[in-house]
Amino acid sequence: MPLLTELKLYPIKSCAGIALQRATVTRFGLMSAQVYDRQWMVVDHAGNFLTQREIPQMACIVPRLGSDALEVQAPGMPTLHIPLRPPDPADATSVQVTVWDDALAAFDCGQEAAAWFSQALGTVCRLARFDPRATRAINNQWTGGRDVQTHFADGYPMLLISEASLADLNRKLAAQARPALPMNRFRPNIVIAGIEAFEEDYAAVIHVGGAQLQPIKPCPRCSIPAVDQATGLRGPDPLDILQSYRANPKLDGGIAFGMNVILLEGENQVLEIGQEVEIELAF
Repeated sequence: MPLLTELKLYPIKSCAGIALQRATVTRFGLMSAQVYDRQWMVVDHAGNFLTQREIPQMACIVPRLGSDALEVQAPGMPTLHIPLRPPDPADATSVQVTVWDDALAAFDCGQEAAAWFSQALGTVCRLARFDPRATRAINNQWTGGRDVQTHFADGYPMLLISEASLADLNRKLAAQARPALPMNRFRPNIVIAGIEAFEEDYAAVIHVGGAQLQPIKPCPRCSIPAVDQATGLRGPDPLDILQSYRANPKLDGGIAFGMNVILLEGENQVLEIGQEVEIELAF
């Protein structure tokens, strides 16, 4: 029987994730302690989003869920405490931010956070928080016309990968005397075991913890899997290996690894490590 083996929340886009034993699944993605996936985002002076593509050391910024604050650490830096309580819109400073082609209003997290992130990353930047009054809809060409929204994720509420898919890649890397890669290089929210490699590509519906998840689009890969998530250093890029067998015509030849997922049913159901997973295949 397939099992749920990992849950990962990324409170700050492109920074380290938080491994969870359980998480609430929402239409915006995973949530724990009222903190949503990619609820915060680092932006440059013009409000454009920053990621490990440009600044790989973002991997070394490590958030932790405190009782009333998101506690953020980085090498050589004091702990930054970001209040979990949403700001009062009447008092909050609004800032225009851009994620790919989407421009939307967000809350600025203040000068202390801006100075902390600028020093930690060695570039002038600020921290923005998603404004729940904003709407960021995903491309409905992949949703069958369903209205689906997300926060600051690249494009979809959740990313799912199977353990077998990573094992398949690592066997190919080993055949070329290259080191195995951990799952965190691919930054999934949900990991499942007990299915064949890339079986997630063909899933119509995934049932887990009372929720129904629908994989809708193969995840096109960029350079981030080359970044060591423990050190923030770039290493050998696995895309050359993946190119040999994971080019996907649905992505105009883009390299796919993992599936972008939306919630069909089961808003606010709890997912927990060890839960059984049932997969309905699309053929």
